[in-house]
Amino acid sequence: MTTHDIIIYCLTMAIVTYLIRMLPLVLINEKIENKFVQSFLYYIPYAVLAAMVIPEIFFVTGSYWSAFAGFIVAVIMSYRGRSLITVAVCTCLCVFAVDSIVNMI
Repeated sequence: MTTHDIIIYCLTMAIVTYLIRMLPLVLINEKIENKFVQSFLYYIPYAVLAAMVIPEIFFVTGSYWSAFAGFIVAVIMSYRGRSLITVAVCTCLCVFAVDSIVNMI
């Protein structure tokens, strides 16, 4: 693969990504009044994030037990309204602790 090919591929990806983001802004000029469509569009980022992150959670550590424990800690702390940094640090500490215990056994 040559440098020219890589530049063409990157430009193509940039144009496609830009079109996907720009077309709704250009084609929809009015405010969306339908409550169902509004709620659907509101939850799309959360659904996409969950679909991308949750499967990877269970395969990133050496043990399913540590991954599951970290997932449970993250869900509980998030549900209780903790900050992102607090959830991330506590989840990492939980995964480290459970993974250390599993590796000692």
